Amino acid sequence: MLSRAASLRRSTAAAFSTAAARPETGLYGFDVLRTAKGFRRFVDDAIERSDELVAYIGQLPPSAEIVRAMDEISNTVCSVIDSAELCRNTHPDKEFMDEADKASMRIYEHLQYLNTNTTLYNAILKAESEGVMLTEEARRAATTLRVDFEKGGIHLPKDKLEHVNHLNLEIAQLGRKFSENVMNKPGFVDIYPASRIPRNMQRHFKSIHSIKPWGDEEQRNQMDTTKQKGLRIVTDSGTLSTALRWVPDEEIRKQVYLVGNSEPRENITVLGKLINARDELAKTMGCKSYGDFAIRPNMAASVDVVMSFLKDLSGAVRHKAGEEFKRIQDFKRNVCNEKSAKLEPWDEDYFIGMMKSAVHNLDVSVVAAYFPLSQCLKGLNVLVESLFGATFHQIPMGDGESWHPDVMKLSLHHPDEGNLGFMYLDLYSRKGKYPGCAHFAIRGGRRLQDSNYQLPIVALVCNFSSSSKIMARLNHWDVETLFHEFGHALHSLLSRTEYQHFSGTRVALDVAETPSNLFEFYAWDYRVLRKFAVDETTGDPIPEKLVKALNASRNMFPATELQRQIFYSIMDLTLFGEQGSKPMDTISTVADLRRKHTSWKCVEGTHWHTRFTHLINYGAGYYSYLYARCFATTIWQEVCQGDPLSRSTGSALRDKFLKHGGAKDPSALLKDFVGDSIIINSGGGIIPDISSLCKEVGL
Repeated sequence: MLSRAASLRRSTAAAFSTAAARPETGLYGFDVLRTAKGFRRFVDDAIERSDELVAYIGQLPPSAEIVRAMDEISNTVCSVIDSAELCRNTHPDKEFMDEADKASMRIYEHLQYLNTNTTLYNAILKAESEGVMLTEEARRAATTLRVDFEKGGIHLPKDKLEHVNHLNLEIAQLGRKFSENVMNKPGFVDIYPASRIPRNMQRHFKSIHSIKPWGDEEQRNQMDTTKQKGLRIVTDSGTLSTALRWVPDEEIRKQVYLVGNSEPRENITVLGKLINARDELAKTMGCKSYGDFAIRPNMAASVDVVMSFLKDLSGAVRHKAGEEFKRIQDFKRNVCNEKSAKLEPWDEDYFIGMMKSAVHNLDVSVVAAYFPLSQCLKGLNVLVESLFGATFHQIPMGDGESWHPDVMKLSLHHPDEGNLGFMYLDLYSRKGKYPGCAHFAIRGGRRLQDSNYQLPIVALVCNFSSSSKIMARLNHWDVETLFHEFGHALHSLLSRTEYQHFSGTRVALDVAETPSNLFEFYAWDYRVLRKFAVDETTGDPIPEKLVKALNASRNMFPATELQRQIFYSIMDLTLFGEQGSKPMDTISTVADLRRKHTSWKCVEGTHWHTRFTHLINYGAGYYSYLYARCFATTIWQEVCQGDPLSRSTGSALRDKFLKHGGAKDPSALLKDFVGDSIIINSGGGIIPDISSLCKEVGL
């Protein structure tokens, strides 16, 4: 098994050409991180350097140098924050995780000090008011920095400012506790006998045994027992999804659904405290709700604008989603031969999967045969080479730079421009690792004083299953996920901003998910897939007929999925909207919203939202996924769909969108890229045009 795994890793690595070895260094290339305790020095150095820069800025006259020096403070602090965040979510060594966790809290406390530093605030006020910024990006940076300071309450009286600092720290700690509970307390269901689950599914779950007594009491007293084999289904999000999709026994699906959507119970209290703390913060800052506080700097500008957009979209999709629900229910009744059978929440994934397979004859193993991981990584190379004329090269890492043997480091190289940035790939699931898929920034790009460019460094983290690791194959959902996160990575790698404050994904929340949503379309396009999706035994490219079947399957229930995303967004805004005189009962609130905005009922006693970590990372901002989907669909249809891999398409993507990061006003950026129709002014804010999305969904 070890030799097989090693050969598969070599196969994966062979997707890229290799460059010369690098000298010995520390974690992520930071010399200070050669040991876990290096995080302490990392924080000390960052605090010392930022204090030096604060003193330096205090002596400067109003000038663009103030913005540059403040961006260097941000670069120094963010290097620690981002490295610690990646480490505590992915490093297999508990000492590294613990030290990263401590470093994260220490540097966050220092960041609070910087965000309330009057020397910095007064300097940026003067620089902005006296018009000394010579470029559009410098002027935007000055304004953004001032707004960030004021969002931290620096303009408030001292007592209120201290209260805001306390609330921000409490909010950070509650968010961390919420996420830790999701990771550490997923719940589980034990199934006996193991034969209740099909043999081909059993490898996804943990084998367990119990001592089963046989015969009468006298025989049991004589210890006439035998072992009975069972399976433990740990109800983390990935395993829960697998069980609900593939296990035919409805009683098992019901059990795992109930447990998976009732853990972690501790987060009911954590979420309640978080809602209260965020609401108090917003009120202290003069806003009527945390939602308005969070959305005010974005394109949408207010909760009312977003909620109106979401409710209109909910109304538009309701009829089609209702028709889809009836089709699924009728299918269940036919399969079960029960005319009055009701469609339960634990039925959705299972029967939708059955319907798709029945109509389009899709065999998961057949599809996966065309997506060996090494070929999927070649697909990333196909994208960057076709679109941007660049290629990925694998870079051997020095001792201490990597955090796991499976991690690879790649450079994105352009023949005329040299290296554009660096990306770590950490693709397989393992115990204790961040359970989802994500793009982590490690270092942002920025123009240095000597006119050289600080190249961005990112990590693309996925959790492909151990079975995928053994077989080195991905299902198509995994491929779409890989392309989604790769869209984020490209945003970071290809941006060329003067300030790291605007590098890559550091953009307005409304637009942040647009590149990732856009590159999902590439995972479904035959013209793209045929370039890399090949059968590993025959070398034959994926048949066009199979790709058409995949797309037809994807488009069977589009309104149901869109309705779900609308519900998530409305729930998020409601939880962090205006609060009543009594504490909110989040369980009943979410249940009511589910009944109102979807066709599916809510099961009493469940509270799935207590593991919905987007409430932490995107509090009052989950709507941005729908904004991004609208923008991405329009960009795909108007810019990319005609010739998705052409150099002209790539040039438009890079030059008009990706390279600007957050350095341009997002509404102006979108209009310059696609045209005025992509956005609509509404109620003092901006909403996306939904016509392209409606066309895609068939509304």
